[in-house]
Amino acid sequence: MHLVAALLVAMSLAMPAGAQGWATSWAASVQGPYPTGNPSAQPDQRFAFPDAARGASDQTLRLVLRPSLWGKEVRLRFSNAFGTRPVTLDGVQIGLQLGGATLVPGSNQPVRFAGRDSLTLPPGESAWSDPVTLAFVPETGAGTMQGRKLAVSLHVVGESGPMTWHAKALQTSYATPPGAGSLGHEEGEGAFSFTTTSWFFLDALDVRAPAGTPVVLCFGDSITDGTASTLNGDDRWPDVLNRRLVARFGNRAAVVNAGIGGNQVAGPAEYSPQRHFPGGPAAGQRLERDVLSLSGVTTVIWLEGINDFSRNGNASVETVQAAMRDTVARIRAGLPGVRVIGATLTSALSTEGQPHGFREQDEKRRALNDFIRHGSLFDAVIDFDAATLDSATGGIRPEMVPDSTTGGPGDRLHPNRAGYLAMGHSIDIGALLPGLR
Repeated sequence: MHLVAALLVAMSLAMPAGAQGWATSWAASVQGPYPTGNPSAQPDQRFAFPDAARGASDQTLRLVLRPSLWGKEVRLRFSNAFGTRPVTLDGVQIGLQLGGATLVPGSNQPVRFAGRDSLTLPPGESAWSDPVTLAFVPETGAGTMQGRKLAVSLHVVGESGPMTWHAKALQTSYATPPGAGSLGHEEGEGAFSFTTTSWFFLDALDVRAPAGTPVVLCFGDSITDGTASTLNGDDRWPDVLNRRLVARFGNRAAVVNAGIGGNQVAGPAEYSPQRHFPGGPAAGQRLERDVLSLSGVTTVIWLEGINDFSRNGNASVETVQAAMRDTVARIRAGLPGVRVIGATLTSALSTEGQPHGFREQDEKRRALNDFIRHGSLFDAVIDFDAATLDSATGGIRPEMVPDSTTGGPGDRLHPNRAGYLAMGHSIDIGALLPGLR
């Protein structure tokens, strides 16, 4: 971990005083064409999107997100990664959420693209907006905005076709009915009849920040994405880590969630809009989009592998280890100086006959954890297994089992709020970012 400190200090000394750069403050790893994926607490979407093949149709989406790092100037990235036709967005606006789909009066302002009011994304492409100065963010003390949420409104011109999305937002966003037109300029909620717990087209938010600002990217599957945490509660383990960093260092570091529910390290072998899989493309297949192309990433925490060992994945330990080695090598080659931290897999042990929870899966999990702890691949290790394991049963601790999103008994795979809280507090933040004071 002392190498992380040396890296951050060296970076800060090398930058001219007052130098600024882009730092990713929020992300939502896109995973496929709607409705392929694993949403949580999703309302019935057939009224907002009656035909998945046609997608959104002349309607406005209002997407709600919480930045982990605040700044007065931001930019947004939009993606048509899994679309099959060009999609045109216009009437894009960004404002401060008051509550529901209502904005703080006077906070809404337009977003442009190379000076234009619209953006057309060909299939497979993404694009950044022009910088936007947020009038409601104080000139000094941007950190006073911590905990507030932005609302990004966008109008889909005509029909989008298959929509690129992130299924498991665990955050309520809003949509107008099809055919309602461009309504992103409206600050009220009256036009936004429908709700969704997913994000569409929007996949990253950058803020202008002092050069070298630490950006901690959390890479993984549903346990990073936050399955079974509190809807709208921001209780995923990366959220817990972010709040701890804010409490200790103020508005000086970003924590970005790049988890996808159902994601695997080594599979599937092929992924495309025509050949899609609920867990999205394999870690290595999405690496460029979800890690390497994001702004200012200084640290990657990688928690993944349990889905590879499920009955759906059926991968060997050796296959996952090889894919991990290759992916870590690519991260280091693509982000010189980055530190890559491995996180041990939490237990899924429960009952025989399920996709997860059988003894062979747990044997593979424990073998991969030994590799993560002792294989010399990672610069450091976070032991989430130790933070959540019930030594009496070999599963996760009983208080971490009941589902926090929808209630009920839980699935013995995904920790609830109590589990994510324990995971977030198990990280030694003094060792993670010791260069900050």
